[in-house]
Amino acid sequence: MERRPRGLVARASLAAALFAVAIVPGWTLGELVERATGWPALDWLITCGWSGLAVAGFAPWASYRARDGLTGAVPLYGWYLAGVLSWRVALLPYRDWEPRRDELWRARWLTGDLVGHWRADQVTSGRAPAVSRRTR
Repeated sequence: MERRPRGLVARASLAAALFAVAIVPGWTLGELVERATGWPALDWLITCGWSGLAVAGFAPWASYRARDGLTGAVPLYGWYLAGVLSWRVALLPYRDWEPRRDELWRARWLTGDLVGHWRADQVTSGRAPAVSRRTR
């Protein structure tokens, strides 16, 4: 019997829940507005706008830029992107994607049992990162 990594089922459930929280309210709100107004285009506009907001919210946690929320508003692609970001956010402690260039200053490559994974912790101290100074 093959042994699964610990917590994989829990992380998959978390990813599905994040996706549902990110997408279902937009679908529901769009459906309600379409019933009230009779305009199917307004349903699509609200659903895609909500998807774009969800992508913009998840993006900084998953090595995307917040401006990628604009691509999250594209019909169907936004739902795909929300699914990818939901999965990445659920896997944050075991991050296996490479950080963006602007994240490299705080990222580190893990070794040992977690080889192949990255840590990109938020700065916890109030101090700025150390920089080299020119004395003369």
